[in-house]
Amino acid sequence: MRYDRTVHVDDDYATTVDRVREALAAEGFGILTEIDVTATLKAKLDVDVEDYVILGACNPQLAHRALGVDRSVGLLLPCNVVVRRDGDRTAVQALDPGTMVTLTGLDGLRPVAEEAVRRLDAALASLTAAGSEG
Repeated sequence: MRYDRTVHVDDDYATTVDRVREALAAEGFGILTEIDVTATLKAKLDVDVEDYVILGACNPQLAHRALGVDRSVGLLLPCNVVVRRDGDRTAVQALDPGTMVTLTGLDGLRPVAEEAVRRLDAALASLTAAGSEG
């Protein structure tokens, strides 16, 4: 089972992070948290990894609707968006919101997941509109 929605762009990492923030904002997602995985692993483990950030994105309206169906679904909300170097390209990955329906079996979450998919896909598509995808 695939659990991600991924695009690749040819922009450099820093530019892509900025563009992801803008694309998510255009679809109603705010960034609540940011984890610089590269810096954290270097500081805590003295390990070097590629540029890698996890953005904790949230669309409050969708989160509220999902929590109204199941209070525990906060564990599965499609909030994490990863931006990372992948060879000479930059990968942008979001958790597939359909995962919360699949894992919970709650059909009441389906409309929320479908809207979240539409919004996330629009954000990801905007990143590849002027670049390349793959």
